[in-house]
Amino acid sequence: MTGSVGTSPARVGGIGRVTGQQAYVADLDLEDVLHVKLVTVDAARGRIGEIDARAALDVPGVRLVMTAADLPHPIPRFGPQRRDRPVLAVGETKYHGEPVAAVAAETSDAAEEAARLVRVACEELPALHTLAASLADRAPLVQDPSLRPDDPHAGTNVLSEHRYGWGDLDGAMREADVVIDGTYTFPMVTQFAIEPHAFMAAPDGDGIAIWSAIQHPYWLQRVIADLVGLPLAKVRVIAPDPGGAFGGKQHAKYEPLLAFMALKMGRPVRLVLTLEETFQAVRRGAAQVRVRSGFRSDGTLVFREIDADYLIGAYADIADRTVAKGSYTSGGPYRCPATRIVARSVLSHTVPSTAFRGFGNPQQIWAVESSMDEAALQLGIDPLALRLKNLAGPGEVFLPDDRPADGDWAQTVNRAAELIGWGTPVPPGRGRGLAVGLKSGPTTGLSYSTVRLLADGSVVVNAGTSDMGQGARTIFAQIAAQELGAPVEWVRVVMGDTAVVPYDQQTSASRSSVLMGNSVLLACQDIQAKIRAMAARLESVEEGDIEVSRGEVRIGDRVLPIRDILVRGLGRLGGEVIGIGEARKEAEPGHPLGGTAAFYEFNCTAVEVEVDRDTGDIVVARYVTVSDVGKALNPTQVRGQDEGAAIMGLGHTLMEQYIYDVTGRLRNLGAIDYRIPTSMDLPLQMESDIVENDDGPGPYGAKGMSEGALLPVAPAVAAAVRDAVGVVIRDLPLTPERVWRALQEAQVDAP
Repeated sequence: MTGSVGTSPARVGGIGRVTGQQAYVADLDLEDVLHVKLVTVDAARGRIGEIDARAALDVPGVRLVMTAADLPHPIPRFGPQRRDRPVLAVGETKYHGEPVAAVAAETSDAAEEAARLVRVACEELPALHTLAASLADRAPLVQDPSLRPDDPHAGTNVLSEHRYGWGDLDGAMREADVVIDGTYTFPMVTQFAIEPHAFMAAPDGDGIAIWSAIQHPYWLQRVIADLVGLPLAKVRVIAPDPGGAFGGKQHAKYEPLLAFMALKMGRPVRLVLTLEETFQAVRRGAAQVRVRSGFRSDGTLVFREIDADYLIGAYADIADRTVAKGSYTSGGPYRCPATRIVARSVLSHTVPSTAFRGFGNPQQIWAVESSMDEAALQLGIDPLALRLKNLAGPGEVFLPDDRPADGDWAQTVNRAAELIGWGTPVPPGRGRGLAVGLKSGPTTGLSYSTVRLLADGSVVVNAGTSDMGQGARTIFAQIAAQELGAPVEWVRVVMGDTAVVPYDQQTSASRSSVLMGNSVLLACQDIQAKIRAMAARLESVEEGDIEVSRGEVRIGDRVLPIRDILVRGLGRLGGEVIGIGEARKEAEPGHPLGGTAAFYEFNCTAVEVEVDRDTGDIVVARYVTVSDVGKALNPTQVRGQDEGAAIMGLGHTLMEQYIYDVTGRLRNLGAIDYRIPTSMDLPLQMESDIVENDDGPGPYGAKGMSEGALLPVAPAVAAAVRDAVGVVIRDLPLTPERVWRALQEAQVDAP
């Protein structure tokens, strides 16, 4: 059947994306809308004095200059983990780019001109933008301790500390023949989605409507309802498909501000961030990770100690959850009898960090996989052999009280090694490296869907998932097409409106194919049960003698398309058959993360690089990425997601980083001064492959994917660089300057 699961039909909505026909939030323009521009000060941390808006209000068309004084008191605060983020800065700014006011005007030009005319009395204060500064004795506190009642860390800049561990660490240390001890750093980077962050708000009868390029519409609905004091039913969130998100559009940013402005003015308001403003709104947490790993001389891993500090910025957002989840599995997919992990979320006067593809895991995988490579070097064991020796086998428990290994991960590793030609001679001037990555999937989940089988056999799927480029619409259409016997072109997938589609907890953690996919499958099976009852009535047979599956109705030796029964059963009145699906993964309160992993994402990446010793420039000559996906519902989309994740991983590996000056101002705002990979930086040769054993919890044995291929990029590339030129580098990104300096230092240190 065209579009059935396991094939790669044309992407649903793909033509609109590539032709520009698809309307994103920034493309929408409501009638009578006011345009909003943010007012900021050029300081990371500044004490806010008088805000003089008189000149701004004199600009023709300006209707409002909102400051913290115009908001309820105490200032409304919000956040997915802690309610610590104010709608507008109050008292002092906490990071470079934090808004202190907002202008609303009839035109965007008027709003921009007026924003420049707002005068803010600001006393610049010492700011913290590094881990060392934030953790120093007598460092100024980023957050007032009153925001953190009953928090033992409230008098420090440590927001939270996470501790995990098992086994006899002291005893294991005595067993180790070799101990590898290293500290690794990971940079601040931004998500750099192609679509700008855009927001609108408007009065909606006796409620409010919000338009946002957000991944979690229902989460935003709760935030707005709480802040403005409305019931959920009176808050409508409209979320057109985002044009890329990568975690940066998970949670509320400026939607609360727009809501208060719209309600005050009684008119729609609209804010579209520039790329520079986006840099000051979302980013990934930087990290410093120390790893001590102990091995027997035969390569057996006996203990691991990990101390990780993440620089998360001025407010918690979802960052502390990324620290908790990223550190929980930081020991990797290996059996290790004794482990101690301590991870801290550290506040700073920097842009608040958010979710980012990989959700806290790439930082620690960079460190742990690099440690594995250094161990192989010191032990004189092949890096591939060392990993295979310690890799958890299928069904083996490697994290106490959590999901056992849910795949034959050695298959994935061996496949990547085969594709890169591991063990064959390396061309002159080149080096090879290999690394693995593991990420825990969602620990909780709740997804509802409705599926409507219409009178002509076409289908409408209503699902709350956000399709931000991962291809969720296509997957859900394929499932419905296969189960209900419709061509995939006959399936319409409706998303992005809390007034229309049923509840979905969130679009993150690679959960959509598994949780919402199962929900859609169950809704289709609900329809199949009703078709079975309809067939029993029409054919005068017992329901138990009828089987309905994969678009067909089997009655004895007869096989009929579902559509035949549907048309006869509905008769002249027409109508439709409606199915409801619910997929749920309950929380487990005793678990450190609130629940065990629904599945693991596992990837092995192998690379071959060439390094210019005179300049430090790295050329990725060959690149291989292999992921364990359980079942590829759409193989083309799977490969596309893996290859996209790999290129994104090359960004933080080779070039991407925020650069701050000594005062904490962000200096490389925007595309000119902040480098991301372009076509000139792509690997000269790239191969992606998948391992399918139908062993996942999703539809037809699928697991979530699309983050895994980003996880081990950095350690694989660094290992290849070391293999090529003989230097170990523990700091990212591997810029030409950093590589060149490492080579010069190695020459100086050489006997």
